[in-house]
Amino acid sequence: MTLHLYDVIKRPIITEVSTQDAANLNQFTFEVDIRANKIQIKEAIELVFNVDVLKVATLIMPAKRGQRGRKKYVRAAAWKKAIVTLPAGQKIPLFNL
Repeated sequence: MTLHLYDVIKRPIITEVSTQDAANLNQFTFEVDIRANKIQIKEAIELVFNVDVLKVATLIMPAKRGQRGRKKYVRAAAWKKAIVTLPAGQKIPLFNL
């Protein structure tokens, strides 16, 4: 399982809650590759955004399912979310809206 560091981060998650966390708690949220572990996520964030990472929390978001009549299907696949905590004074400019 060798992921290139630039393949670990897929996209930032910019919602109301993640924007408040970035402003108040200095935590930034990303969608990451489902195979990536916390060490790989930390290295990728530090390399791409040139910041120090204090803590990484990961969550597997379950697949969204739908139903039409008796047929059940998957609307959206499962994905992994990483919440990254940075030290005070450091920011990721992508989240400064």
